[in-house]
Amino acid sequence: MDPDEPTSEPGRTTAPGGTSGVSRRRQVTFLFVLAGIALAVYLIGPAVYRAIIPKLPAQRGETPTELAAESVKLTDKQATAIKVAPVAYRDFQIKKTSVGSIDFNDDKSVQVFASNPGRIIAVFAGLGDEVKAGETLFTIDSPDLLSAESTLIEAAGVLQLTNRALARTQKLVKITGAAQKDLDQAISDQQTAEGNFKSARDAVRVFGKNDSEIDRIMTDRRVDSSLFVRCPITGVITSRNAAPGLFVQPGAAPAPFSVADISTMEMNSFLVESEIPGVALGQEVEAKVLAYPDRIFEGNVTAVGTIVDPATRRLLVRSEIKNPEHFLRPGMFATFVIRTGKPIHSLAIPLGGIVREGDGTMSAWVTQDGSVFTRRTVRTGLQQNGYDQILDGVQAGETAVTDGAVFLSNMLASGATD
Repeated sequence: MDPDEPTSEPGRTTAPGGTSGVSRRRQVTFLFVLAGIALAVYLIGPAVYRAIIPKLPAQRGETPTELAAESVKLTDKQATAIKVAPVAYRDFQIKKTSVGSIDFNDDKSVQVFASNPGRIIAVFAGLGDEVKAGETLFTIDSPDLLSAESTLIEAAGVLQLTNRALARTQKLVKITGAAQKDLDQAISDQQTAEGNFKSARDAVRVFGKNDSEIDRIMTDRRVDSSLFVRCPITGVITSRNAAPGLFVQPGAAPAPFSVADISTMEMNSFLVESEIPGVALGQEVEAKVLAYPDRIFEGNVTAVGTIVDPATRRLLVRSEIKNPEHFLRPGMFATFVIRTGKPIHSLAIPLGGIVREGDGTMSAWVTQDGSVFTRRTVRTGLQQNGYDQILDGVQAGETAVTDGAVFLSNMLASGATD
């Protein structure tokens, strides 16, 4: 028998191509078994999975809610540390900030000099004393006053003499018919004497003497060289250089006294060139000084410089600051803001509700139920009076965190969101 010839056994056939019928049936059976296993897994697999995998939210008695990636869920105890409030509108002032120094108000401060040279006799005020307008500060022995008073007494005597001469001449003209030229001469002499008297009286008045004092000088015919130097304004003595025996002259520095009304002070500040637009006379100013950090001093812009300093590129802005309690002192360093426009009505969140994230963005946290808090990226603007202006990111009426936002951001960063 040829070994390459196919053999034939009882119950076995050979398929064309050399594959037997038994092998073919085995392949078909194997495919049916695989299909059955797949069908069984599809039908009973989920039930087996649910039976094996524990339902964690159900075990804790919570509603199986899937939290967002930017949300944090707090327990009741944790929520007590967070403050929330509806997002509302606030007014934000348009302001410019700078620094300056306090000084006396130039319009309400004076240097007091004697109107004539002389030697100081007595001084009646000291440094820091409050004085009123018209109050005597010091007296001097004035040779000029002495001369003026002497001239006044002489002129008064001449006037009396010419008045009597005129009256006598007028009687003679009526009785004896005296010459008219004598009457005319008497009238001329009387008018000249009257003019000289008025001039001498005014000369004494220049020294500060009133009418009653001038009349007393003429009545008593006694001169007094004591010149009273009075305070021209109501204020406080800011400097004193006067002393008995010191010779003083008008305008010669230093002034015997300096007086200033300190109910208002002056603040000189210098704004950088870029901040000049918008600054104008009359704008409201709020100033603070280091000595009284919790107090705000109000005032108004009274002068704006016309020339920018070429070295510093700054412009002088002068303001008048109210000082009713006399807290401000010259030389104090001050910080201030100038309101340069109408307030902006905008959404606002307290500073405790805004967090600067690591990437530089600003975020706020909002909630609907007081338990789940969602982070929102917001765009902020001005910052005033403990509030951030919100330009974008939240809407009016939404409940947002007002204090404790950084706690939520730290929780989210650490992964403790549930």
